[in-house]
Amino acid sequence: MPILEVKKLTKVFGPDSGRALPLLNQNWSKEKIQKETKLTVGVNQAEFSIEKGEIFVIMGLSGSGKSTLVRLLNRLIEPTAGQILFNGQDVMRMSDAELRRFRRRNIGMVFQKFALFPHKTVLQNAEFGLEIQGIPKAERHEAALKALHLVGLKGWEQSRPDQLSGGMQQRVGLARGLANDPDILLMDEAFSALDPLIRKDMQHELLELQARVKKTIVFITHDLDEALRIGDRIALMRDGAIVQIGTPEEILTQPANKYVERFVEDVDLSKVLTAAHVMRKPETIRPERGPRVALQLMRDSGVSSLYVTDAESRLLGVVTADEASRASKEGLALDAVLQREVPWAGPDTLLSELFEMMAEARLPVAVLDENNRLRGIVIKGAVLSALAGNALPEAGAAG
Repeated sequence: MPILEVKKLTKVFGPDSGRALPLLNQNWSKEKIQKETKLTVGVNQAEFSIEKGEIFVIMGLSGSGKSTLVRLLNRLIEPTAGQILFNGQDVMRMSDAELRRFRRRNIGMVFQKFALFPHKTVLQNAEFGLEIQGIPKAERHEAALKALHLVGLKGWEQSRPDQLSGGMQQRVGLARGLANDPDILLMDEAFSALDPLIRKDMQHELLELQARVKKTIVFITHDLDEALRIGDRIALMRDGAIVQIGTPEEILTQPANKYVERFVEDVDLSKVLTAAHVMRKPETIRPERGPRVALQLMRDSGVSSLYVTDAESRLLGVVTADEASRASKEGLALDAVLQREVPWAGPDTLLSELFEMMAEARLPVAVLDENNRLRGIVIKGAVLSALAGNALPEAGAAG
């Protein structure tokens, strides 16, 4: 079951807002409804589900409805219609007391503005949400300290906000959102007020934090590069409606319509796509099978080299047709003629970081996981094809 499921979630601003619902069902545009009824459509029948531990990015230009949508999820803005299911429980049917409990225990929020109290210490700011819940002092101290350490602010607990940089202040806001250990963290343009370099650092730190704590995060942004960098999936909005939901590579390579195409046309794919996106399955052999079998496999597959791996798929080296032929004639084992210096990269290496390596290498780049297992190879043609916007190979991983 998804941790959060949204069905036909709609917000219309104005008196007797329900008048707009049948018009939306008739596919009236936001502009036409505004002109004919003086009502403003904030969110138009949004539908999506979010899995536990996922970073789900909602993005769009100013006025697209993304910030309204995120505030509907915890009913800071009351929806006009639709369903919001948290672990199967309908948030729309919660009483006031249940809703307050839901906001305090299950869903946290980090805003664009740091909203720190200048007269309180970093620790006091981080524990403020727990304080207003009436959590005992020792317990909230412990939770706030843990959250501050998670975001890299150990040693700054007794500092004041004006002693911190903008990025550090935003980390305090993030720690405050994490302190009560919510199931879902809503982040509304959380990094938008930061300088570009600090913003990129915060994106990196968020990904590192996510690798440790595996939170479910709904992240709002107007910045496509930011969405592509941190999102597991992206929902792209226009005029209150979601026009496409997909992984970063799906948004880039399979745009749903002309609007999405225009939205992503200037993205540098080399700084988004990784080795894992373009790798192909390599032809492999175990060393004990010998040089004659290697030559036969090369002939059958139409290749001039094979990647040699052990029983655990760990890369040992590469054998070429010339070296396999020499080993066969001289009675040598395959191990004796391996080329052991093989260019390699990790699955998450950006294509932009592979260019220099590929320009100098005579062999394709091997893609190795953290245990040195061969997952695939990257050939120049696949990179050029991906950068030209052509379809990516199907899960080119080996094994």
